[in-house]
Amino acid sequence: MSEEQQAQGSAGSLALAVALYTLARLALVVVLAAIIWGIGKLAGVDVPILVAAVFGVLIALPLGMVVFKSLRLRVNEQIAAVDEQRRRRHDDLQTRLRGSGS
Repeated sequence: MSEEQQAQGSAGSLALAVALYTLARLALVVVLAAIIWGIGKLAGVDVPILVAAVFGVLIALPLGMVVFKSLRLRVNEQIAAVDEQRRRRHDDLQTRLRGSGS
């Protein structure tokens, strides 16, 4: 596999990891908002959906960091791998440009 194919594979796996992490976080917000709205209904309080969604986001921010730690770490590893490949390609290009200019 060429270096360009590896870079595309890593970029593709990074995009997949980011999409999966994003969907998991959004699902958590939706579930929390539904729970807040449902508890309000059970208690006889009319909780507006927007208010439930805002509280869902506020609760999901720290909770998602803990619950989805493995997904977050995978995204961080993929970012580091793509950045390393980009740095190597940049260094290689700089070396070739210096070599051809002399």
